[in-house]
Amino acid sequence: MADKTPVQRVAELIKDFRFAMFTTRNAEGRIVSHPLTVQEAEFDGDLWFLVSRGATFVTDLAADDRAGVSLSSNDSWVSLSGRGQLVEDRAKVEELWNPAVEAWFPNGPDDPDVGLLKFSAESAEYWDSPGGRLASLFSFVKSKVTGEQYDAENETIELPRD
Repeated sequence: MADKTPVQRVAELIKDFRFAMFTTRNAEGRIVSHPLTVQEAEFDGDLWFLVSRGATFVTDLAADDRAGVSLSSNDSWVSLSGRGQLVEDRAKVEELWNPAVEAWFPNGPDDPDVGLLKFSAESAEYWDSPGGRLASLFSFVKSKVTGEQYDAENETIELPRD
């Protein structure tokens, strides 16, 4: 960990996540979240999702592009804050297309309802319990027995923008 920057650490954690909760503010001002599949494993500050152009969160983003993305596993969690937008890039849709996406878009990548959502992170916070489940369980038991705080890595960072 010592030789990694915080941004590299976030990227390392994100590559292991398959699903995310994408959060927007709807027309009534309520905070709402939607499950999405992460389409690209290499995190460079942006996350890409293939979505339905008619999804309610796409409408939400047109009014207010601020959004959040939460990702979690058994021993690590990442919360990203940033902005989302629907972008036109057929080549990127083709690049990200995979058989799993066909469950939602059976007409293929040329389906006019297929949208490309780009989320650009501005900040991130992560929590990690290195060592997997066994180490997490050990740290939890240790904290209960000794009264010491649970041993987990936590950091909040601002992400550089182009």
